[in-house]
This record gives sequence, C-alpha cells and structure tokens, in this order.
Amino acid sequence: MKGTYLGEFEEVVLLAVAIRSGDAYGAVVTTEIEGQMGRSVNLGAVHSALHRLEEKGLVSSRMGGATSERGGRRKRLYSVTVAGRTALQEVRQLRNQMWEAIPKTAWT
Repeated sequence: MKGTYLGEFEEVVLLAVAIRSGDAYGAVVTTEIEGQMGRSVNLGAVHSALHRLEEKGLVSSRMGGATSERGGRRKRLYSVTVAGRTALQEVRQLRNQMWEAIPKTAWT
C-alpha cells in the first residue's frame, strides 16, 4: 500500500464515496461533489483520484450488475475501507486542531 497522504481533491472524493456508501461510482461521485461544493468537477479527475485511493487501500471496488441504460456495461462501485475511514478521521482531527489553534484575536 502506498502512503496515506491525502491531497485536498482526494479527500473530497473519499468523502463523496463515504456519503454515497455502497453506490459510489465515478459519475455519482462527480455529481455529489458538484452538489455539495458548488464547483464543477472533471469525471476523468474523479476516476484518477478513485484509482489512487484504491492503490492506497483507502477504497475498495467491485463490479456492479449490468444495466440497459449503460448498454449492458457494468459499473465499478467503490466503498471506503477501514483504512479510509481512519484516514478521514485523522484529517478531520488535524483540521479541527488547527482551527482551534487560531488565536481569538486573529478574528477581530
């Protein structure tokens, strides 16, 4: 497994996979990010991030069933692994710690 450093975009993709728990695939992850963040996301970039996250062991994938709407092709469905949940918790803890470290006077 590669290192578990998460870039900002990888973190956002991992969060979207967690939100969609069980039915996360490239297009749905893209839609989730766009809806949550109000920013346009490239599907190819999402697929690349999903691949990197899988190499790092933070997500796992399986092939879903074929659908007629996709011309009989199957979707690759992603789920967050235990390591992925741990990485998200660590990132959240670090961000909260840093927010708490901002002096109150910095906001006045």
